[in-house]
Amino acid sequence: MTITSHQIRMASRPVGLPTAENFSIEDHPVRQPANGEVLLKTLYLSLDPYMRGRMSAAKSYAAPMEVGDIMIGATVSEVVESRAEGFEPGDVVLGYGGWQTYSTESTGHLRKLDPEQAPVTTSLGVLGMPGFTAYSGLLSIGKPQEGETLAVAAATGPVGSAVGQIAKLKGLRTIGIAGGPEKVEQLKEFGFDVALDHREDDLAGRLEEAAPEGIDVYFENVGGPVWDAVLPRLNTFARVPVCGLAANYNLTEAPAGPDRSPALMGAILAGSLTLRGFIQAEFVPTMFEDFIRDMGQWVREGKIAYREDITEGLDNAPEVFAGMLQGHNFGKTIIKI
Repeated sequence: MTITSHQIRMASRPVGLPTAENFSIEDHPVRQPANGEVLLKTLYLSLDPYMRGRMSAAKSYAAPMEVGDIMIGATVSEVVESRAEGFEPGDVVLGYGGWQTYSTESTGHLRKLDPEQAPVTTSLGVLGMPGFTAYSGLLSIGKPQEGETLAVAAATGPVGSAVGQIAKLKGLRTIGIAGGPEKVEQLKEFGFDVALDHREDDLAGRLEEAAPEGIDVYFENVGGPVWDAVLPRLNTFARVPVCGLAANYNLTEAPAGPDRSPALMGAILAGSLTLRGFIQAEFVPTMFEDFIRDMGQWVREGKIAYREDITEGLDNAPEVFAGMLQGHNFGKTIIKI
């Protein structure tokens, strides 16, 4: 029996914010699995900011998608047919089927999930790539020390919220920065010591009041005006894991104004600052097992809370994706297929 997969592909490269015209919705037969492969039915699709970068032809840490490709993305799927040892129909796995209802994948990169241990959607968020991004970046680059002060932007998102809560477990004072009063209230529920709305006036002044003794660790998810407000508050020897620059993702030209890189380099030199960009995959060989153990335990014990923003229907993915890039999501963005 031939199974047809409902797919969303990149029809053209976006200029600025992605629109409906940048996507095509198509149906194609699914390839039958060969030896070592499984046929999967997608249950949940993860939407993440990195996908915007992969839609661009600009040089980055990973090869860009090509026009006509199925949109990439992590998926939670059910095994429909298996030609691989250790995988049976009905198994639930974390894979990378992308924006489609069925996929055929090699089992080499699949991870079996146990729905009895945690909701399977957590493998796309707090117990998956976003959670590991927070864990690895904070602990390996941020090097948090008890009694220090940490700030993080996009702090209600799956990465930022985990960063803040891990930092609290390590004994730090935490400042969460997010957009809008509802998200500020959520920051309080996540246990941040201070919650700031970057959409209100004078973020720099309010940040000075919140961190009178400065900031020791700033987990960078956003860039833009938030970074401008944070930089003067960084203490000597502060560490800045650079995870994302959401304020820049949809820019179509260089930001207006003078070249501020000399001032930035001067601040780095004068403050002995550490700024390090990273991609979570580099830490998988050395830290992923520890992450699964630690974060799994923290979630089970209620020490780490999380929030998911789930929309039903694959055809809604382009609109939800564009909304996420504008900060409309509230928690981990997931499409239920």
